[in-house]
Amino acid sequence: MPRLSEVIAALDVLWPPERAEGWDAVGTVCGDPDQEVSRVMFAVDPVQDIVDEAVKRGADLLVTHHPLYLRGTTTVAASTFKGRVVHTLIKHDIALHVAHTNADTADPGVSDALAGALDLRVVRPLVPDPSDPDGRRGLGRVCELDHPLTVREFAARAAERLPATAQGIRVAGDPEALVRTVAVSGGSGDSLFEDVRAAGVDAFLTADLRHHPASEARAQSPLALLDAAHWATEWPWCELAAAQLDEISDRKGWDLRVHVSKTVTDPWTAHAASASSASSASSASSDPLGAPN
Repeated sequence: MPRLSEVIAALDVLWPPERAEGWDAVGTVCGDPDQEVSRVMFAVDPVQDIVDEAVKRGADLLVTHHPLYLRGTTTVAASTFKGRVVHTLIKHDIALHVAHTNADTADPGVSDALAGALDLRVVRPLVPDPSDPDGRRGLGRVCELDHPLTVREFAARAAERLPATAQGIRVAGDPEALVRTVAVSGGSGDSLFEDVRAAGVDAFLTADLRHHPASEARAQSPLALLDAAHWATEWPWCELAAAQLDEISDRKGWDLRVHVSKTVTDPWTAHAASASSASSASSASSDPLGAPN
């Protein structure tokens, strides 16, 4: 069995920590470099449900996309929810390692996994990494569909292929417009509208779209917007990352047992549809009820 330090060294080759954004907090949060690792679990969020699952599965290492501590803290007391996470991990000899924005821009990275889940062909990064001479790394991806779909049909594909969440897929734009090219970005993507417009794509699929940026984006172009749950757009990366570690394990003869958590950690747990069905992409041609008088 490899030591934790050996596994982390391999992960740092996939997602070099120096490629993370300056504000980010990536790398190993807790764990003894000399401890042996036989079971690894991947998840999006380092929350208590995920840590409890790692304990039940006998994991020695938990790899998450989101950081546990993105900002400084003065306590890891078990009376706080993050402190309880740390206590549970240490008590059960489970290391925690984070790959966040360094995994977003990797080749392959979070948006490649998202594109793969949607059956899209990646053409290039949406925001290329200027330090990559091959032009493959960067934030987001510009993609092509295998054949044109309407916005309605593409939204249905996204709803079917991405993990199910209470939110589902929200759509802004003409549901009958044809989509041939798509920009995708796992996680929050409404800071990328300028890059998306420059890419000249027909649609943009991302998460956490806010009212004003989305409204302004629609006013500036016929770009269709598809807003999925943040967790759902990043979960496919867990499967990609697990497969990458499996390949490394086979090559090095480590015989690691690698698992991807299917626990839904999206914070939204229910959805109540509006009285008018006009808000859904499947019947967007209906007359909306409008605001109450």
